[in-house]
Amino acid sequence: MASVVDVQHLEKRYGSFVAVDDITFSVEEGEIFGILGPNGAGKTTTVECLQGLRRADGGELRVLGYDPRTHAAQLRRESGSQLQESALPDRIKVWEALDLFSSLGPSGHPWEAVMDQWGLLPKRDAKFGNLSGGQQQRLFVALAVVNAPRLVFFDEMTTGLDPKSRRVTWDLVRQVRDQGATVVLVTHFMDEAEDLCDRIAVINKKRVVAIDTPDGLVERFGGATTVTFSTDATDLGFLDRVGEVDGVSRQGRTVTVAGRGALLASVAAALVSNGLKPLDLAANRASLEDVFLTITGEE
Repeated sequence: MASVVDVQHLEKRYGSFVAVDDITFSVEEGEIFGILGPNGAGKTTTVECLQGLRRADGGELRVLGYDPRTHAAQLRRESGSQLQESALPDRIKVWEALDLFSSLGPSGHPWEAVMDQWGLLPKRDAKFGNLSGGQQQRLFVALAVVNAPRLVFFDEMTTGLDPKSRRVTWDLVRQVRDQGATVVLVTHFMDEAEDLCDRIAVINKKRVVAIDTPDGLVERFGGATTVTFSTDATDLGFLDRVGEVDGVSRQGRTVTVAGRGALLASVAAALVSNGLKPLDLAANRASLEDVFLTITGEE
């Protein structure tokens, strides 16, 4: 699959202060690629360099085939974005904002169709300042895609939204991807990254420290998965022959099975095959948040 974004050894400094130090990753066409990291790790600076909003001081960058340092104008015509602190004048109307943004690119969707598609038709003449947080977010997404971009950047787009609005926004991001755009999503919400992203780059102390799928990160850094259940059966030697099992321990009626991969499914199948159907069978697996704290050393 072709790389839409290719970053090699990106650096950004402000005098003696290092904002980004040796960032390397690539984004494949058609995926939702997450960038995750603690505050101050360099996430926003990285995506601003990729959009040509800040000039990188070092490294090789290719975004949609362009170097953002020399072809920022061309890049912006083929990409869309919602910045971390997006805002519009309170008195601008929904249709006026869409009309304005659609005029900035050479091609794209008719803004009236985009308004309808993103559920903004009932708010056509509403002023931006009178929209709810969720409606404003929906408008920002519409503005980001009105010119049919090949690549869309979303930077912490759900900060400050209530849980319902966050879920609606997640659906909007999926729709952007389903309509053919590649998405780069900067977030500090673990549930958001786990739910939306095909792959995630974890940035810590100005560098990428891990890249993988959400499940891959949990598998690599989450430690052993355990499955527990209760039984009076004494012969459980068959569990040692299950491929995903690394060890079995017991305390009274409670049995703990440690292992990896699809441990729960494999243990459940082995138990049923041997005539055991415990009602309290449960898996304990690290979450993406646990993994994030492990990778970044956060407490």
